[in-house]
Amino acid sequence: MHTLIIGFGDIGHRVAKLELALGHSVTALIRDKSKINAAREFGVETLLADLGKPETMAQQPLEGSRIYYFAPPPSTGTHDSRMANWLDSIGISKPAVIIYISTTGVYGHCHGEWVDEQRIPNPTADRAKRRLNAEMQLSEWGAQHATPVIRLRVPGIYHPDRLPMASLQQGKPILKSSDAPYSNRIHADDLAQICLAAADHGKAGEIYNVADNDSCTMSEYFIKIAGAFNLPRPQEVSWEEAKQQLSPGMLSYLKESRRIDNKKMLNELNVKLQYPTLDNGLSDINSI
Repeated sequence: MHTLIIGFGDIGHRVAKLELALGHSVTALIRDKSKINAAREFGVETLLADLGKPETMAQQPLEGSRIYYFAPPPSTGTHDSRMANWLDSIGISKPAVIIYISTTGVYGHCHGEWVDEQRIPNPTADRAKRRLNAEMQLSEWGAQHATPVIRLRVPGIYHPDRLPMASLQQGKPILKSSDAPYSNRIHADDLAQICLAAADHGKAGEIYNVADNDSCTMSEYFIKIAGAFNLPRPQEVSWEEAKQQLSPGMLSYLKESRRIDNKKMLNELNVKLQYPTLDNGLSDINSI
């Protein structure tokens, strides 16, 4: 079995490691030439291309391959031109399956309600609109070319190098707990195994919400991390104070509240989470 990874960041590396352990060959499409040697030392072949520049798209090993598309959309607008460029480059090749990481942000503000895959997307942030646009492009292409496409809607990803430590160490405030929105997350190792489970067990055309079993508020998330690393508990502020003290990016996340239902993922993909709760993940991280 051959695997092609589009977007070779942290999750790409984790997925490659799992695929290589299964004896599969792995190729990564990489934009940064300086990362080629490291990828090859990892055991991964490379293709140098820029999804934003169609003329750089080389011949790709697509026929019969498992494809994981992890590349982010452009940073502005509501359309994913990179996805469009990649789909245009495929030609008549027929991949075995395409796994796409999207975001639970496509559901928009759900007022803290539980959200399953039947919920109609209603993205408010442009970053989520770009992801939904990519989903739609890929889904339509898959239906037209009889190629299985599986979409994973993923919340915040955490691991030892992906925690808000700088914010906590700098003493930045958080929103008052009683006003804080619900948020969701998944450990990077669990996300990697879920990607492979989707390739093995996912049904063509389906969407799977990805999250652990522990939906808490954004403020609880910061408080738990501070406690796990013996950092001062962050100061809680009102919405009016938050508007003055927090970044526009953080404020945009605080304007959306939802609790992600992961039952379909657990049942249909036969997933057993290594870190079913944030406490599990933080306990493991803190023991490193």
